[in-house]
Amino acid sequence: MSHMGAIMPPAFESPVPPLSKTSKKVNTGALRYVDRLWTPFYSGGMAEPDTLERLINDLSLEERHSMLEKLQSLSVLPGESLYPAPVESEAGPSLEEQYAKLPWYYRLFYFIVSLFKNRLPQQIFLDSRIAKLGRRIDLEYPQFYDSQKSLLLPEFHQLLTALKDDARFFFDALDVSVNRDRGSFFAFLGSLEMAEVHRALEAETDPERLRNKNPPVPDLELRQTATRVMEEALAGVTEAQRALMYRNARSLQCLKELSSFLYDRVLLAFSSPESGQSCSIHVVKDMLGSLNNILFSLKEPPSLTLLESLFIFILQARSGEPGFDRNQALQRLLHRAEGALGNIRNFNKRLPLTLILKCGNRDMAYYPRQISGGEDWYAMYRDYWRRHINSRLNAYMKDRGRRRLRELYRAFFRGAEPLILENAPADGEGDGCPVDTAQSLSFLLTFHKLVFVPEINSVLLPIVADGEFINKENRAEFTGAYNNLAKLGDEIHGFDEKIGPQGIYGEHYAQARHDMSSLPVKRRKIQLVLDDAGGEGRGIVEKAKVSIDSITNIIAGILKKEPGGRYDSLSNLPQMEARIPNFQANLREIGEKFSNTRRILEDVIVLEAENAKN
Repeated sequence: MSHMGAIMPPAFESPVPPLSKTSKKVNTGALRYVDRLWTPFYSGGMAEPDTLERLINDLSLEERHSMLEKLQSLSVLPGESLYPAPVESEAGPSLEEQYAKLPWYYRLFYFIVSLFKNRLPQQIFLDSRIAKLGRRIDLEYPQFYDSQKSLLLPEFHQLLTALKDDARFFFDALDVSVNRDRGSFFAFLGSLEMAEVHRALEAETDPERLRNKNPPVPDLELRQTATRVMEEALAGVTEAQRALMYRNARSLQCLKELSSFLYDRVLLAFSSPESGQSCSIHVVKDMLGSLNNILFSLKEPPSLTLLESLFIFILQARSGEPGFDRNQALQRLLHRAEGALGNIRNFNKRLPLTLILKCGNRDMAYYPRQISGGEDWYAMYRDYWRRHINSRLNAYMKDRGRRRLRELYRAFFRGAEPLILENAPADGEGDGCPVDTAQSLSFLLTFHKLVFVPEINSVLLPIVADGEFINKENRAEFTGAYNNLAKLGDEIHGFDEKIGPQGIYGEHYAQARHDMSSLPVKRRKIQLVLDDAGGEGRGIVEKAKVSIDSITNIIAGILKKEPGGRYDSLSNLPQMEARIPNFQANLREIGEKFSNTRRILEDVIVLEAENAKN
């Protein structure tokens, strides 16, 4: 179990006596385990937030818009379409429809020719159309395609190589942003395109604000309220904003497809330069058809807002470097993007890919189609906010529980510093064996040293020595529970030594960590040691819980003074009361201490379980 760094509690009122000669570090060491209960946990139980999460949290809405305005004043990103397709290449009627619309004498001509060639008239008509298109390509674009031989030529190879380099420019930006966490990216983009919605989602779902507006409600109801408020804020997304976000999502999908297209597979199909570096259209026509669909779908250039959002993630890792200017770096990346987009536009202008594929596929009705993608942006955006709000609520509730537990600690131990297990390493420090019961054992150790021995023991000892139980079974149960609690400190110290570097668990844990086996085998060995150590630690905690419950119930039975119950009174209670001043009052106070101990211990166990999940 990992241990987070902690906020140190303020100075306590009274010092803690040393535990033993093996516990010298108790008062000087950090309160590693108990402090974990007190440390605010704003990441909501998740690991260290990644770049996306940090960006969303670190850059205020005003900073984001200010940065965007500066970039807009500096950028000259052209709005011209990236895919200026010629009108005659647009999708037209099918071959049969075209043939049916021909004048009767043309159809008669093709019919007569078909008799001689033993082919359908429509096929003869198609041959003539393809031949005409081929002559046009040979005349206007001889450097790219040879229609007679159905060959793609060297300049096609060169132009495709340049497109590959320009398209791959976007690959890294997409890889560290959209590909890593689409929801977080759309949340960042949404803060720029839908600022009011973002403000409402961020402010109205704040846990403290929800709690203040709905006091006091159960946690489940608070979550339901947060979900309702989230849906109300999302209802504020206008149709224009939806269209804008969808356009951005479409651009992202097209850039992703374009940057990850398998260019090398097409380029490797070309023969060597010595033989003219050409390629048969039939070898790569399917892949070129896919590329043409991507280019056709990327008609509109990405918005400046989208590009700024993409590139800011590339530069975030460098934000701490001395002299680093994020605005200048962003401007350089945007100029590079402008160049890349200009080259993509130039590729589409210079290369008649649609015409070449019409000719190569022998399909005059061929036309590129829109690729799918981007439709799920709203689902991703909504899911991010659902996760984010749940995370904030989890952090808020855990922090509230820790603060409550901290106050209980301070009150229960009267400001004294809690004791810790010396050999259960926190935050990866130390040579011992980490155990998932370290916090509850720490609490029990402090309880034994600061409460049981100096306060409780003197009240219980007369009952052990002289108490005459009406129900004889209560005597055995009371004696066993008392002995368990009396030995609790030594038992925890003994367990602490076992998990230390020289202990059985500590040695086995160190051996497993340095094992040279494969990673799965090594992990299994480590887990086996942790399971064994954790099992013994849980056994100590469980035995303490049972003992505390037993004594609490027996004390309640003694004070109740009603015979016949499961926990009966003492037959010599009046004599003990006469002999020992304030005996029943002290016993009642001790019963309350045990009840408080049990409640706090249960809270600690719950928080340990939550920490184990993290």
